[in-house]
Formats: sequence, C-alpha cells, structure tokens
Amino acid sequence: MADLHDISAFVAVATHGGFRGAARMTGSSASQLSEAVRRLEARLGVRLLNRTTRSVAATDAGQRLLENLTPALDAIESALDVVNGFRDRPAGRLRLNVPLSASKLVLPRIVPQFLAAYPEICLEVTVEDRFVDLLQSGCDAGIRYEESMDQDMVAIPIGPRLQRMALAASPSYLTQHGRPRHPDDLRKHICLAGRFSSGAMPPWYFERKGRSVTVETNGPLIVNLGAAADLAVDCAAAGTGVIYLFEEWLQPYIDRGELEPLLEPWWPSFTGPSLYYPGRRYLPAPLRAFVDFVQTMRW
Repeated sequence: MADLHDISAFVAVATHGGFRGAARMTGSSASQLSEAVRRLEARLGVRLLNRTTRSVAATDAGQRLLENLTPALDAIESALDVVNGFRDRPAGRLRLNVPLSASKLVLPRIVPQFLAAYPEICLEVTVEDRFVDLLQSGCDAGIRYEESMDQDMVAIPIGPRLQRMALAASPSYLTQHGRPRHPDDLRKHICLAGRFSSGAMPPWYFERKGRSVTVETNGPLIVNLGAAADLAVDCAAAGTGVIYLFEEWLQPYIDRGELEPLLEPWWPSFTGPSLYYPGRRYLPAPLRAFVDFVQTMRW
C-alpha cells in the first residue's frame, strides 16, 4: 500500500500545478516532494504527472486519482484535526483569502485580539480581489460579499452589517471646481475611477428615496480597486479629483479635513461581508476557533 505521505505529496503538487508552489504551501522542499511522487508512481506502476522544465500537469491517470483522493484526504485531515480540539489552545496554520477592503476595514479589528487569544495559531492572510477556489488555493476560508460567493459555502457575518459607498473631494478641488449638487453633476467633474482585476470598470451608483442614478466616470486616473485604491484616495486628498469608495476607507481623511463629503443623502448602502468556508462535519481547529471568535465580535 502506498505511503500516505507520498499520496499527500502527489495531491499537493497536482493541486498547485508544480513542485515549488506545493513546497511553499506544505513547508516541504521541492526535491522531497519530487522524490515522494516518484515513489508513488513506482509503486503504482503508472505515470501520474507530466513534467517539463516550465510546468507540471497531471496525466489522465493522475487526474482520475486526484479526483478520488481529494475528498478522502479532506475527510482524514478533518477527522485527525478533531483531536486538536481537545487541547486547551488550538494550534496550527489558518489560511484566509480576503479582498483588500476586508484587510483594511475588517481584519484590523479582529486579528490582534484573535492572535492574542490563540498564540499557537499562525494566521496567513492572502489579499486579492478576484474570487478564488478555496480548496485549489490551499486556503481554509475567505471573506467576500454575498454576490461573489458560491452557494454551497457556509457563510457567517463578519465586520459591519451595513456599509456605504461615499463620495468626497478635497477643499482645494471644491474651491476650484465647485460642489456637485446632484449625482448628474459629476459628469462635469474630474472623477478618479477604479477597475476590478477582471477588467470591469464599475460605474458610480447613487440612491435616494427610491430613486437611483448611475454615473459613468471619466477622468485622468484609473486605479486597480484592490492594491492601488490608496493611490486614488491620496490623489483626491491632493486635489486631483473626486473619489468614490467605502465610507470607512475615506472617514479618516474626512475627519482630518483632507476630504469633504459630497452628496451624502445619495450614498448607497449594502450588506457587509461574510466569512465563508466549505461545509464540513469537522472543521480544522484553527478555523473553528476563528469562526467562534468572529461570532463573539460586535460591530
């Protein structure tokens, strides 16, 4: 019978598309994983991975084996991790995949207290705004908004339950260009726009007393709505143009007087984000601890 370590090595390499990626996620070396896969192939008498200098891909036999092994290994990992729950302090690694907005507006309220309560847990946070497959990415859980979440995931509220998009500009900009009185006025203003990683450029949306207005922005700056959002805010504070972003993101600038809120009665509200994870009978102990901790938070 094949060694479970060799089987796990094969699954890691096939899932992450290469030995280096699998090594980073498992903490093993690429050479150790390569040797483990070779042993498994020798025992089974069939090639499981096609290797080139640039890529690694599962053969037909390897793909079929991967499809059957993945749920079995998940069940074994979950069952073994139940033992960890008997310890006074859960230990291990917890991997989260979150958008930049959550890393900036939600996690700072949670992470310091959580790590202080569970010092034996190592929290690894990956920030990206594209939606990812948690299992393929090697993450235990993620944070997303409802419209971008798979329906078969378990989801619990995390962070503020109601958020708003806000509009603001610097005093110097307003002195030079005037203050918009209605969302339609923004068509004549300099708007600092954002683009999702998918390439889509969302319009600015406003609502008031059942009425809604959508504005297609046109301006001298377009930023990635994830990593470069702070650049747009700094440019707005410097007087470059009008910014439209999460209210909590802009609030510190407003409090300092660097930005002034605009058209506040028109700011649209929406439901806050959720922590989501695959439904399992047994959650890994670090994830269970994090879920329980999040549910005690008040916003």
